[in-house]
Amino acid sequence: MNLPSDMNSRKPYASYYSESTGMRRSVSFLCVLIMALSLSAGLVAQEKLAFEAVTPPIVLTDNAFSITVTPDVGSFVAFADSTVPWSLQTANGTVLKSGEYTFSAGNPSPLEIGDIKLTDSGVQELRVNLGDANQAASTRAIPGFLSILPPLLAIAMALITRQAIIALFCGIWLGVTIISGYNPITGFLHTLDTYIIKAFADSSRVNILLFTLLLGGMVGVITRSGGTEGIVDKLARYAKSAKGGQVSTWLMGIFIFFDDYANTLIVGNTMRPLTDKLRISREKLAYLVDSTAAPVANIAIISTWIGYEISLIDIEFKALGISSNAYAVFLQTIPYNFYPLYTLLFGFLIAFLARDYGPMWQAENRARTTGAVQRANATPLANLTADDLVADENTPRRWYNAVIPVLTVIVVTLAGLAWTGLDSVSGDNTDLTGMGLVQQLGTIFGAANSFAVLMWASFIGGIVAIGMALYQKLLTLNTSITAWISGIRSMVVGGIILVLAWTIGDICKELLTASYIVSITEGFLSAQWIPVIVFLAAGVIAFATGTSWGTMAILMPISIPLAYTFTQSAAGISESHAMMILLSTTASVLAGATFGDHCSPISDTTVMSSMASSADHIDHVRTQLPYALTTGGVACLLGYIPTGFGISNWIILPLGLATIFLVVRFIGKPVD
Repeated sequence: MNLPSDMNSRKPYASYYSESTGMRRSVSFLCVLIMALSLSAGLVAQEKLAFEAVTPPIVLTDNAFSITVTPDVGSFVAFADSTVPWSLQTANGTVLKSGEYTFSAGNPSPLEIGDIKLTDSGVQELRVNLGDANQAASTRAIPGFLSILPPLLAIAMALITRQAIIALFCGIWLGVTIISGYNPITGFLHTLDTYIIKAFADSSRVNILLFTLLLGGMVGVITRSGGTEGIVDKLARYAKSAKGGQVSTWLMGIFIFFDDYANTLIVGNTMRPLTDKLRISREKLAYLVDSTAAPVANIAIISTWIGYEISLIDIEFKALGISSNAYAVFLQTIPYNFYPLYTLLFGFLIAFLARDYGPMWQAENRARTTGAVQRANATPLANLTADDLVADENTPRRWYNAVIPVLTVIVVTLAGLAWTGLDSVSGDNTDLTGMGLVQQLGTIFGAANSFAVLMWASFIGGIVAIGMALYQKLLTLNTSITAWISGIRSMVVGGIILVLAWTIGDICKELLTASYIVSITEGFLSAQWIPVIVFLAAGVIAFATGTSWGTMAILMPISIPLAYTFTQSAAGISESHAMMILLSTTASVLAGATFGDHCSPISDTTVMSSMASSADHIDHVRTQLPYALTTGGVACLLGYIPTGFGISNWIILPLGLATIFLVVRFIGKPVD
């Protein structure tokens, strides 16, 4: 036993033991008391509601936004199902919104505080109150006009300087500077380390980029092995004039209807050697490629677009309680899809009548009279005429060395779309038994993983091209790989522009560019004018953001309910007229997205058309713009305006097609 050290003290040992025991009891009592108080405090804390308020990082002044309040399920367990007040206040206590929140204690649903508007710009401190709990929230408000400056700067600089990469980079830099609190240095750094890198975060984009590069590799092998010149010699027997070459290009664009990306790259790369030989300008080739790719995929009853378009329509019709089949509704919208229909006819007439006007006539006149298929000092987005891609003069020119790899890409794409589509449909337990054959195919193709399939197809096409060259001893393995790599290298500039186009699209999304454009057009809407206003709004959004699919996703949830609601409440509109406005409005979203996409230099399909045609990108935009505006104008005047006022589309459509013919015939001039 260890005794106290001060044995010489006057205290007996028993007194030490007694004091020690008392102290232990006191400490134990204090511990129990502290634990009890802590437990009590915890119970009290659990009886207080807890939640998380999520605010957008950036909002536009005088534009509505929402805050999502997500309850903490654990904090609601101690409560019975109940109703509590909520409010949203500014930093100085001004109540912006208030109401009551009814929740289920076991599974409280989120509270959406919508239609919030801030009038002052800058960082705005807000406070969300829910019952006896509250949480600070903040957001940054910017004037709405700032959201459209980045794409406008990029477009203006591209048209003025003809340097797409610099123009896009400056537009992105301006956008990131606005996002970063107007600090240009931070904006520049984050442009590089955040936003351009973030463009690769979407696997679909990576697939598209790889598809583009790999198809360039396949074309490199085809060219080096003499297949390209072989197909030129073969096609030249049938297309012996510039007219024949243009019509052949247009027909091939119609033939590859199942995907716009596949259409663009296959048609452009395949027909370019022939059009060069026939002295057709690269600008005209790029236009014929661009004017068939998206328009034909947009209205094709079987394409990679169909699933996306049908899903958007289906969501909105179900929300409105309309039981119509979404695929059947899509088929009904085709006669109202005026811009793609007029564009396809316009492209055919321009080719068949061999007439042009505006910058395109100048480009065609230059090519026909001088043989220069592109202007002096042009910067093509792909260069497939480098020395390491030119076939040796002793290499046989065999057309099937080009046709078989291209057909391989087409067949693998169709097979891959069917396979991945069926797999997706099976996984979703979609019942195909009650559908017709066309609808079944449309559902399967629409559900397919088109981006992955295109990448597979281009890679397999390259393997086939290399295998054929090796089997016929046209190239060595080393030469084949060199040609394949050179083909990929020829697409690098276009790939850079494609990535920058995606990046500025992301910037526009973060700056709410589309929301601002929608907000400034809402005041012009009335039942009869809805189709044409929606078409123009879709065109502006697609032009500014460079994305047709993104435009559809933004406008479809707004346009369909708007058209349905307006026609139900407007006086003097019959049931058939209301249905016409609804179908025309639905089609105008699809058509307007394609229209704006055609006009925009930051659109991915416009960039890819320039790449596939090996054309200067800005030259392609400048020459295509008058043609797109022509068909867009006819679509408004003899399309969306008359249908909005109840005139049958079956009367309007022939008039519009006839007008397109008259424009090409009498405004267009023949090229000597």
